[in-house]
Amino acid sequence: MIPFNRPYLTGKETHYIYEAVNSGKLSGNGMFSKRCQSFFENEYGFKKCLLTTSCTDALEMAAILCGIEFGDEVIIPSYTFVSTALAFVRQGAKIIFADSMSNHPNIDVDTIESLITSRTKVIVPVHYAGVACDMTKLMALADKYGLLVVEDAAQAIDSFYTKPINISGNQKKSALGSIGHFGCFSFHETKNIISGEGGMLAINDERFIERAEVIWEKGTNRAQFFRGEINKYGWVDIGSSFLPSEVIAAFLWAQIENMSLIQGRRIDIWNRYYEGLKELASNNQILLPTDLGYSTNNAHMFYLICPSIFIRTRLIEFLKTNDVFSVFHYISLHNSLYYKEKHDGRVLKNCDMFSDCLIRLPMYNELTNEEIDFVVSKVYEFFVETQQI
Repeated sequence: MIPFNRPYLTGKETHYIYEAVNSGKLSGNGMFSKRCQSFFENEYGFKKCLLTTSCTDALEMAAILCGIEFGDEVIIPSYTFVSTALAFVRQGAKIIFADSMSNHPNIDVDTIESLITSRTKVIVPVHYAGVACDMTKLMALADKYGLLVVEDAAQAIDSFYTKPINISGNQKKSALGSIGHFGCFSFHETKNIISGEGGMLAINDERFIERAEVIWEKGTNRAQFFRGEINKYGWVDIGSSFLPSEVIAAFLWAQIENMSLIQGRRIDIWNRYYEGLKELASNNQILLPTDLGYSTNNAHMFYLICPSIFIRTRLIEFLKTNDVFSVFHYISLHNSLYYKEKHDGRVLKNCDMFSDCLIRLPMYNELTNEEIDFVVSKVYEFFVETQQI
């Protein structure tokens, strides 16, 4: 069986975990946490990074920092993971769902302005598959209406937006997660670099840095105390236990050290899939990922779009009978059992199309070229030999 995912290990994870355990500092914000956070700040230009136990936690921190209160509105794409919405719902927000683009699962930025009201407070773009949303247009809207932007960059580590983000045009390439007021990342075992479970909040607006540390430290000013900035610490705000242990940070550091190797192989895999399947796409039997013209590709996933939910279901079953495990992705959140009665009734046809038709193929570092070619051959066999068009 070719699995959908297999966590990649560099070989140094257990060594660094041993170092963390042997240091006597296990509770978080120690040597490995600081090492990881400094790397991301220096490599990608985030003003402040705080490791978290998940991307969900990073989003929840962002929702608190945005000052979300009951009745505030938050605009997010419907085609996303539940955490994107849940973090703001927990603070009392009303979610306003936006449709995807017709040719990409990312939020259709051209539809956002019509959704903005006097109650809108935040826009949350999701960089699906590590491909950038149109952040120039989105940030212009945020500036126009005085809104905060939280980038859900769970899938977007080491991916970049390549258009200028302001009128001066002097910023040509920006790391995803560094453009909005906040960026939220995941290091779940299905992501490019991993720590099993884990995440990170990037704070790009200096107004929020001090409070972010307090929220991160259970609502206390403990971080300032350990830096010697105050002589005692106490409870000063709301917050929670968002810090991961040093064991998680140690595992992550081993991955960071090997990021170039990891990314290089993932990009090779992505390109081999694309080259192998493009003939099917040229014959209009499937759709392949679209180059939007303003994003790099971090090869987080490889997906294709089937003509219908019926064909997608049969393709997944066909691949499984041939020992290939493929999966669909999100069910549109506006149709979810929890939120559909709260949705305003708008039809979001593109979100629903991706929900019905998108299929993800196996993607992990140790996938061999022979295995990729086998998967490609079975997709061809389904569409060509069985005439499922």
